[in-house]
Amino acid sequence: MPTVCALGVAAVARLPVSPTPAPLTGHPLRQAALRSGIVRAVVCHAFAPVDQLVVEERPSPPCPPDAVRVAVRACGVNFVDGLFVQGRYQIKPPLPFTPGGEIAGVVTEIGSDVAGVGVGHRVLASVGLGGFADEVVVRAAQAVAIPDALSDGQAATFVQSYLTGLFALRERAHARAGQSLLVLGAGGGVGLAAVDLGRMLGLQVIAAASSEAKRRAALDQGAQAVIDTSTEDLKDRARELSGGGVDLAYDPVGGEAAEQALRALGEDGQLVVIGFASGTIPRLPANQVLLRNRRVTGVDWGAWAMRHPGENRALLAEVLAAIEAGRLSPVEPQTYPLDHVARALTDLAERRVVGKVALVP
Repeated sequence: MPTVCALGVAAVARLPVSPTPAPLTGHPLRQAALRSGIVRAVVCHAFAPVDQLVVEERPSPPCPPDAVRVAVRACGVNFVDGLFVQGRYQIKPPLPFTPGGEIAGVVTEIGSDVAGVGVGHRVLASVGLGGFADEVVVRAAQAVAIPDALSDGQAATFVQSYLTGLFALRERAHARAGQSLLVLGAGGGVGLAAVDLGRMLGLQVIAAASSEAKRRAALDQGAQAVIDTSTEDLKDRARELSGGGVDLAYDPVGGEAAEQALRALGEDGQLVVIGFASGTIPRLPANQVLLRNRRVTGVDWGAWAMRHPGENRALLAEVLAAIEAGRLSPVEPQTYPLDHVARALTDLAERRVVGKVALVP
């Protein structure tokens, strides 16, 4: 049987405990809360379509001295989770396993060596795998206090999107205030985070999305203009709106849209490659990179975060501070029960969701 304990996961960098976590009212004691001793978790027994996932019960794992036990209130669902389940990600975890990399919940037990976090504290954690469950055990160093400005759903769904976005725009693309930013897939969770971050960084954001609901969500997040990708030519409209060519194109979609975004770039423009939600890795024409001195910039936040944990902690602290100050506003996710995990992953993969997705155990 797979364990739901997320200790030792190397897929996502560990995040710090806030020095001043805020406990929930009515949970003052540093002792284990009463528990049933049974965990419900989504289990992947074979690399297969997402409808082969099952929800199983098993005994709770022990809580080591340096760890905390968290009752999960929400677990973020990301495109990469579906890739893991189908064996399409570059890392293939040993079978069986429980997917899910982002959780938010309440601490119900702390290890004997843990300080700075207590029973009843609301925390979020990036666990790599193991998050699609009603309980997880994580090292205390992975647990981060949730500010009052965030709901459980927001806390479980912002880390990957926002840290990827800030790392991409500022550290990789070196975005400057006043530049134009074309965001593909702008109605999805990754795209909306890029729109929100672009607004905060002073960029002129053009949001490309296929439905009215997604374009409206992008406008609500701060986009100055939108492109209807179902009826408008992406390249021509982006050039028109930017006055000749965009400075930056943020692409979590891939497929045919990537080449159109590349062609929409102006002089010294950058195509920022985030991922391939369309399911198709594009073959970009090199002559279009050469023309107008364009650049193509890759972004792998997860690998960077593992190699630079201190810088990643600072990045997370910066995003949390911006959220608390009201300068960033992660969207409230669409929620599904744990038993509807296949539907949640399918809706996300087929881009039927506006914004983010979370499972609620």
